[in-house]
Amino acid sequence: MDILVFVVVVVFFSYAILSIFGFGKPMNLPPGPTPLPIIGNLHLLGRQPHRSLAKLAHTHGPVMLLKLGQNTTLVISSIAAAKEVLQKQDLAFSSTRHIPDSLTIHNFSKHSLGFLPIGTRWRFLRRILNTNIFSGKSLEASQHLRDQKVQELIDYCNKACLSNDYVDIGHVAFTTSLSLLSNTIFSKDLTCPYEDSTNDFREVVGNIMEEAGKPNLVDFFPVLKVFDPQGIRRRMTRHVGKVLSILEELIEERFAMGGSKKDDVLEMCLRINQDNPEELSKSLIKFLILDMFIAGTHTLSSTVEWAMAELLRNPHIMAKSKEELEQVVGKGKIIKEHDFLRLPYLSSIVKETFRLHPPAPLLLPRKAENQVKLNGYIIPKGTQVLVNAWAIGQDPIIWEDSKEFKPERFLDCQIDVRGQDFELIPFGAGRRICPGMPLALSTIHMMLGSLPNNFDWKLDSNVHPKELDMTERFGITLQIANPISVVPIPLM
Repeated sequence: MDILVFVVVVVFFSYAILSIFGFGKPMNLPPGPTPLPIIGNLHLLGRQPHRSLAKLAHTHGPVMLLKLGQNTTLVISSIAAAKEVLQKQDLAFSSTRHIPDSLTIHNFSKHSLGFLPIGTRWRFLRRILNTNIFSGKSLEASQHLRDQKVQELIDYCNKACLSNDYVDIGHVAFTTSLSLLSNTIFSKDLTCPYEDSTNDFREVVGNIMEEAGKPNLVDFFPVLKVFDPQGIRRRMTRHVGKVLSILEELIEERFAMGGSKKDDVLEMCLRINQDNPEELSKSLIKFLILDMFIAGTHTLSSTVEWAMAELLRNPHIMAKSKEELEQVVGKGKIIKEHDFLRLPYLSSIVKETFRLHPPAPLLLPRKAENQVKLNGYIIPKGTQVLVNAWAIGQDPIIWEDSKEFKPERFLDCQIDVRGQDFELIPFGAGRRICPGMPLALSTIHMMLGSLPNNFDWKLDSNVHPKELDMTERFGITLQIANPISVVPIPLM
């Protein structure tokens, strides 16, 4: 241990000397806070980097350069700058990704669509998702699964209603999302829905999300990679390895059947594999499915939990939503997808939730593959690029009463979340916009509409609605630090 400490001290001291004497800095860099030796601006991030970076942008501007350890990082905090990065110069800033160390295990970053460089393989996988999995035709064919899984959620809440038990909104939303995905992909549940079982698929996926969201010293000081000082890579190797083993077993089991009558994502992938085994190998199928589970569980469940928390904090908004649902759908019914266009207030609630609580507040980190100009500034090659979607959603210049939850602002407003309106970009924009957005929007609307339409909801008697704890926990998704647990009450 003494040798390890000595090595780390020597390396850090060397970095400090190089930072003072060894770097030829290009001219006209974007403004930013003065970095300290070794740590750069790391001390300014705090526990909620999206908020800290937004505050720094008030001083240094919407195009801001920081030094996070050894990483040069560009932070974008305005509509105009976001549009430049995500649309006008999309290819320059999206061709490659900044890859966290925790996602290099099992060669994940070399197979994952989210981290592959834009090229032939990326386009092929993206086309599979867009045309075979998340297309309108595919989603229409799998609508019965979403109906079924939301009905199971309501049935679970009914049981809690009869026994006067609390429901953990985030937990049941995560379980519903995971169950929906596993049935869409494999035509079976890979977890025990709504049960507190341990060591199951749900727990392992949750562990992956937790580890991937932790700040990792290795990402700021790559020289520490050999030591893995926080043990994040070691734990991620175990968790991801377990999921990959489960997925490989399921793929081999189906492959051995030589074709089946199941109409699911795995069957579609195996058909493509038979025609193009080199383009879509069984290994790539495994990672494509893992991508879907990682991207489509916590993002969904955290959005539903934030939305329900805001409805509970604002009973008048809850009442207005319930009134619309009763008039359009009928009290006590499950929301169907054909109802969405007739529920503008529900859609406004979803948009307002994305504005105040974007699931990925800094989006996924991009990387400037080459030196590039942005707004007259020089952006050095290899710079990590963060787009602060949370800061844009909180900008008082764009949004009146920006800190208030006001769905009404979207009722007579054409702003949407599909990547064309840079005021609201929870799914990103440009080439790397989230391909699962259509499924996510459908599932969120169904869950968020069905929960208020089937029950009234009661907070603990000691908690006043406006005192509900809305503390954030920053990670791979922005979550409520203290889970929202409420008792469902029968409708009168």
